[in-house]
Amino acid sequence: MQKRALITGVTGQDGSYLAELLIAKGYAVHGLRRRSSTFGTQRIEHLIFGESPSLHLHYGDLSDGNGLVRLIREIRPHEVYNLAAQSHVRVSFDQPAYTADVTAVGTLRLLEAIRDVQDDTGEQIRFYQASSSEMFGKVVETPQKETTPFYPRSPYGVAKVYGHWITVNYRESYGLHASCGILFNHESPRRGETFVTRKITRAATRIKLGLQDKLFLGNLDAQRDWGFAGDYVEAMWLMLQQDEADDYVIAMNELYSVRDFCEQTFSRLGMDYRDHVEIDPRYYRPAEVDLLLGDSTKARTRLGWTPQTSFAELVDMMVEGDLELARQEAVIKGLPAGRKAA
Repeated sequence: MQKRALITGVTGQDGSYLAELLIAKGYAVHGLRRRSSTFGTQRIEHLIFGESPSLHLHYGDLSDGNGLVRLIREIRPHEVYNLAAQSHVRVSFDQPAYTADVTAVGTLRLLEAIRDVQDDTGEQIRFYQASSSEMFGKVVETPQKETTPFYPRSPYGVAKVYGHWITVNYRESYGLHASCGILFNHESPRRGETFVTRKITRAATRIKLGLQDKLFLGNLDAQRDWGFAGDYVEAMWLMLQQDEADDYVIAMNELYSVRDFCEQTFSRLGMDYRDHVEIDPRYYRPAEVDLLLGDSTKARTRLGWTPQTSFAELVDMMVEGDLELARQEAVIKGLPAGRKAA
């Protein structure tokens, strides 16, 4: 029997990589998208167009509980991956109520929909909740693991804590096979351009080709544990293949600063970041998270998960992707576009 999976947030970075992974494993994959989705379907067009479309899209929203029930009854998924959220930390300070409604209460609506359908049909639906390292916020221990207390420092982090604990509550109260992946920062060429890593690689490649002069950033000393999104979605899938649901930290167990990311990116292009990066106080958060470093021992031991992409390889991948975009932009503007990365 072919397995069916539903992915919320399928148009995002993680959703696109997860859809590819599940399709490669033979799943019938369904994706939930909002009509007002910021990024449209650019990341998944190769999966939905062509002679044999392998991804089926459905309009819906985590703010519509009745719609979620109808959709799950229609699809009858064996697995549901909840990746939808207002996921930008800085934006969550500007839109805290919206962030709470989608990222926190939206998770509750989805769990309720799954519980209703599962109770009616008697068929188990396995659930994955995208938890976040931002839940640790002002960290009380380093590195952070599954037992580390949460101390969120943004409306996004607070909303994710609610989504995490309501998932645990439904697992313990109703016996749902519901697992949480506490993913540390994960990036790729598909990362949104407002996120700091992609902002850096996009700007550096444009500077290389003379398309812009400066890159303005906030706190260069913030330290993060960065991995490749394509590696991390495999951990999501592995969690739902276990006999028992549980929670897992997914991380590289390595620490780099925003400054390190700048240095690696600009060096890759034969430049010194100090000549092009300037600090703009507008990009500071009202409450900063200084350091996030994960301990993924549990996932590596119990799930057999092993990341394949190093920090340097991740930066190279992102630089190459954005260098191609910059070359295309330069051609449109009539500028030389043949320069190669150093």
